[in-house]
Amino acid sequence: MTKKEFKKLFQNRLILLDGGMGTLLQKAGMPSGVCPEKWATLESDLIKEIQRKYIEAGSDIIYTFTFGANPIKLSEYGIEDETYNLNKTLAEIARDAAGNDALVAGDISSCGSLLYPFGSVMFEEAVEGFKKQVKGLLDGGVDLFVIETMMDLQEARAALIAINESCDLPVMVTLTFEGQRTLMGSDPLSALVTLQSLGADAVGCNCSGGPAEMVDIIKKMKPYAKVPLIAKPNAGKPRLENGVTVYDMDSESFASYTEDLVAAGVNALGGCCGTTPEYIRRIREITNTMKPVKIKRKPYSLACSNRRTVEIHDTLSFAVIGERLNPTGKKFLKDALLRGNMDVVSDIAREQVEAGAMLLDVNAGVPGIDEKETLKAMVNEVCNSVPAPVLIDTSNPEALEAALRIYPGRAIVNSISGESKKIEALLPITKKYGAMFVLLPVDDNGVPETAEERIEIIKRVYAKAREFGFGKEDILVDGLVMTIASNPSGALETLKVISWCKKIYRINTTIGLSNVSFGLPSRENINAAFLAMAVANGLTSAILNPNNQQMMQCVKASDALAARDKSGILYIEYCSDISRELDKTPGKPEKQQETVLKSLYDAIINGDGDAAEELAKQALISGKMPKKIIDKEMIPAIQKVGDLYEQKQYFLPQLIRGAEAMEKAMAVLVPELGKGNEGSMESKGTIVIATVKGDVHDIGKNILAMLLRNHGFDVIDLGKDVESRRIIDAAKVKNADIIALSALMTTTMNQMPQVMSDMKRENLSCHMMVGGAVVDRSFAESFGAYYSNDAYSAVKLATEIIKRNKNGG
Repeated sequence: MTKKEFKKLFQNRLILLDGGMGTLLQKAGMPSGVCPEKWATLESDLIKEIQRKYIEAGSDIIYTFTFGANPIKLSEYGIEDETYNLNKTLAEIARDAAGNDALVAGDISSCGSLLYPFGSVMFEEAVEGFKKQVKGLLDGGVDLFVIETMMDLQEARAALIAINESCDLPVMVTLTFEGQRTLMGSDPLSALVTLQSLGADAVGCNCSGGPAEMVDIIKKMKPYAKVPLIAKPNAGKPRLENGVTVYDMDSESFASYTEDLVAAGVNALGGCCGTTPEYIRRIREITNTMKPVKIKRKPYSLACSNRRTVEIHDTLSFAVIGERLNPTGKKFLKDALLRGNMDVVSDIAREQVEAGAMLLDVNAGVPGIDEKETLKAMVNEVCNSVPAPVLIDTSNPEALEAALRIYPGRAIVNSISGESKKIEALLPITKKYGAMFVLLPVDDNGVPETAEERIEIIKRVYAKAREFGFGKEDILVDGLVMTIASNPSGALETLKVISWCKKIYRINTTIGLSNVSFGLPSRENINAAFLAMAVANGLTSAILNPNNQQMMQCVKASDALAARDKSGILYIEYCSDISRELDKTPGKPEKQQETVLKSLYDAIINGDGDAAEELAKQALISGKMPKKIIDKEMIPAIQKVGDLYEQKQYFLPQLIRGAEAMEKAMAVLVPELGKGNEGSMESKGTIVIATVKGDVHDIGKNILAMLLRNHGFDVIDLGKDVESRRIIDAAKVKNADIIALSALMTTTMNQMPQVMSDMKRENLSCHMMVGGAVVDRSFAESFGAYYSNDAYSAVKLATEIIKRNKNGG
C-alpha cells in the first residue's frame, strides 16, 4: 500500500480498526507468564479466528499480534534471536486471516525499558531493534505499520525512524496518555506535531482509559492535524471477578461515545484492552451513515519539544528565541563546552526560559571541538532541562543530522541559505527529520545588499524547498540584519524584507537582533528601537538575549502596540512581575555554608547530578554535618521535586533526574554518617518490592524503588516476574513493613491477590501496596491492599503507612 493510497482511504469515510486481543486470548486459555507472541505462533488457528471475527464485525484494518515482538522485549524470555521469524509468522497469520477483506498493519510497541538518559537503552539500539521487527513484518506481507501504546514520544520516534529507513509503507502512531500527558510528559499537540512532521501518516491515542478521556485529546490535536486522527480506547477500567479480568464498559456504553469522538475530529476508531468484535460491530452500526468532520487547520508555524509546542504567526505573541547558548564571544561557555561541562548549558537554558524565552538557539561552534558530539550533548541537556523547543544552529551536515536524530520534538534548523552546497546538503536532512528551518537569503554570490536581491533568493530557496514537501509554515525567513555602523541603510533594507514577507509572501520571519548595533556604543538602545520597528513591519520572532530586561520590555510593549496582546494583558502582567522583583528588600549576604546548601537544594530540584555530587563534597568541606545536609536540604529538595510532579509542573523525566541527583549526593554523604557525634541515618522502614509473576515490565517498579531509597527507606528489590513464594520469603527474612507489587498486564494482575492470600496464610503482619497501569483503587481494596497511581504518591503512601504503624494505627 502506498502513502497516497492510505490517504485516499480516509477521504469522506470513517475507518474502523480492530479491538483487543490479550483479554480474548486469556479467556481462550493463554497461560500466564508465557511470551504471548511465541505462544500465538503455536495457536495460529485461534489467532486467525479472532482476527476473522474482527473483520466480519467491520474492521477495515487488523493488527498483527506482534505487540511485544521486538528483540529487547523478547530477550526477557531468552528468545531475542527469534525476532524475525516470530514477526514474519504472525504477519503471515494475519495476512491469511485478512485475505482481500481487510488491510494488515504490522504492530510495533514499546521495548519495555526507558530510553537513555532515563534508562539503559540507547536510541540507536532501539532503532536497530525495531528494524529487526520491521523486516520480519515486511516479509510476512503487511500492508502498513502501526506503532501503538507508546508512553515515550522518543521511543515512538525511534520506531518511526526504523520503519522510514526500511520501507515506504504508511505508518500509524498512537500514544497512551494519562489525563492530558503521556507518562514522560508529552502533551497531545507536541506528540502530533513531532510525529506528523517526522512522517507518520496517522496519529492518535490508544489504551489510556475509556473513550470519554480521548475526546479532549482528539479535540486538542484536530486544529493542527495534517494527517488522520485515531482513537482506540480501552473498555473502561479492568477489575477481577472470580479470578477473571473484566472491564466496566459493555459494548453499548463504549459505542455511545462514538458520536462525540467523531465530532471531536477522529478519522479512525477501534478498541483496545477489554474490547471484542461486538464492540467493533456496534461502532460500525453507528458510523455507517457518518462522515468525518473537517476543521480548518490553523496556519501557524509549529516547533516543539517533547513537552511544549510554540506557535509562530503574526497574529500571535512575538516568539523570543534565546541567543545565549552560542559560544561566540562567550569565553565561559566556550571553556565549559571544551571541558564537556553540560551543567553550564542547563543553567543558561533555565535562565533564558525563566526570563521569557520561548525557544532556544543551540550552537556548538568552538574551534578544535568535536561539534557533532558536543551539539548532541547540548541538545540532550537542553531538552532534559527545559520544555522550550530548540533551533539547531549549525551548517555541518553530520552534526545537524546527529542532533536532529536524537531530538525528541520538532526542531528548527538555523539556517539554510541559497548557497548551492548548503541547499543540497541540508534540505534533505531537515526534511528527513521533520524539522522547520530558517531561510537565510545569502547565495553563492555572497550577502546581498538590497531587499530586492534578498527577496529573489528567498523565492529560489522556497521553490527548492517545495520540491521536498516544505510549505511556508515550515520556514522562518531571516531578514538578514547587518550593522548600521558600516551600512547606514542596512536596517531599512531588512525592514523591507520583513514587510514583504508579511504583506506579500505571507511567511513568518526572524532576525539575529544584536547584529544591527555591532560596533556601536549603547547597543541596547539601538537593538530595542530596531526591534520595535521590525515588529511594526510584521516580524514574528527574533534571536535575542531574554535576560536583558530592556529587550523583554520592548517585546511586551511591541506586542501590545501591534494588537498581538489583546488589551495589553501580558504587558501588564510582565510589568507587575518586574515591580515585585524591584520591591524585594535586599537581604544580608548569605554565609558560605548556606549558599552551598541552597545550591545543593537547587541542584536536586534541577536534576543536576554532577553538580549535586560536587556540592555535597563542598558542603562537607565547609563544615556541615552530613545528616544535617541530608535532613535540612536534600530531603526538602526531593520532596519539592515530588510536589512539582504532583502539580503537573514536573513529569517523569524531571522526577527521575531529581532522584538521580539525590542518589549522587547521597553517595558522597552516607559514608560520612556516624563518623562524628550525630550518628547514622535512621531507616524509615523496610519495603520488599517486585513485579509479579508472569510480568516482565519493571519501569514503574524501578522508579519507585529509587524514590523510596531517596526518602530513607530500606528497599529490597526482587526484580520482575517474581514468584509469590520468593516475595513472602524475602518479607519474612527482612522483617518487611510493606510489600509493594507492580503489574502492567491484565493477565498478571491476578497474581496480586494471590500474594495477599499467601501473606495471610503465613501470618505476615506487613502491609501491601499495589500499582501499575491496569490496577485501580477498587481492585486493590477488593483484596485488602493499598493503592497508588504513581511512584511519588506511593512514597507518600508508604510514609503514611509506617507512621500509622508507629502510632499504633
